[in-house]
Amino acid sequence: MYYFIIALKLIVGISILNVWLLNGKKETIWRARNAKNILEEFAVYGLSKNVYYIVGFLKVALSLLLIASIWFVKLENLAAIGLAILLSGSIAMHLKVKDPIKKSFPAALFLAMCLLIIMF
Repeated sequence: MYYFIIALKLIVGISILNVWLLNGKKETIWRARNAKNILEEFAVYGLSKNVYYIVGFLKVALSLLLIASIWFVKLENLAAIGLAILLSGSIAMHLKVKDPIKKSFPAALFLAMCLLIIMF
């Protein structure tokens, strides 16, 4: 189970870092409505640029903490619970704008992984 949790931490952490640091300006099938990047997606949700920066900072910071928790276990719950809250918000935003349920799939998958990390 130990290695499974490490794998989950790496998958969640690296995936979220990838979204926010490498692919944030790219168009994907997961974006809300027809948004072409994360900033446009936040506008679709009716959220401000300041919220975009706050959420981005939190997701990057918590992803780094989740990865660091492989070595510093005391960071695990803070990182996994924080990300679970933000990922729940992502799902809620997709529902708010009536996106097809499949657009919530990545957030739901990473939320499930965070919940497994918290439980074990």
